[in-house]
Amino acid sequence: MSRLSTVDWPGRLAATLFLQGCPWDCSYCHNPSLIPARTPGEIGWADVLAFLRRRRGLLDGVVFSGGEATRQAALAPAIADVRELGFAVGLHSAGPYPARLARVLPLVDWVGLDIKALPEDYPEVVRRGASGPRAWESLDLVLARGVDHEIRTTVYPGSAAAGGALEIARRVRARGARAFALQQARPQGTREGFVAAAAGWDAAAWDAECAAMAAEMEHLGFERFTYRAG
Repeated sequence: MSRLSTVDWPGRLAATLFLQGCPWDCSYCHNPSLIPARTPGEIGWADVLAFLRRRRGLLDGVVFSGGEATRQAALAPAIADVRELGFAVGLHSAGPYPARLARVLPLVDWVGLDIKALPEDYPEVVRRGASGPRAWESLDLVLARGVDHEIRTTVYPGSAAAGGALEIARRVRARGARAFALQQARPQGTREGFVAAAAGWDAAAWDAECAAMAAEMEHLGFERFTYRAG
């Protein structure tokens, strides 16, 4: 749990709850310890609620993150508990479970949805098959619901996401997304293989390439566009 975050829900002061388990295995994951679904949690739910009771009036909201938050069967009742305390609720998801996401969308005030690649490139990025259609279905669910959102794409040199980033942004905008963020992957907190690969990047050239991508995306007509450099 992050007791105070200014970045997990843009524009809000939030506590962030990191839920265990993710079905995907992105090389740039900065929370790899959260991928195994059977690892016990570090903080009990009663302790989380006790902390939040003390923070009423001091925090704007609570973000459920991961791992992949929608993997947890108890997500909906946990959100209900948080709302009963008077907090707004944000959700981070990569969209691997569209049906589960659809069940909790009516309960949340904001969604940060990771669109990791074009549909056909997902297996290369998340290292699992049959993943792209589910993520893009989740995108359509978020947009159809009309919930406040930020769609994010994270890129690193040579990745399928980097090669398709501008097209991803175009398709996301065409579907009706109002807010989009381009993010550079950071090696901090990632596994050794990604850290080693990052050490070989030409940082200046990569920064310039990403800045050029961002400049083109800014002209696509999003109400809010954000570029998060490494």
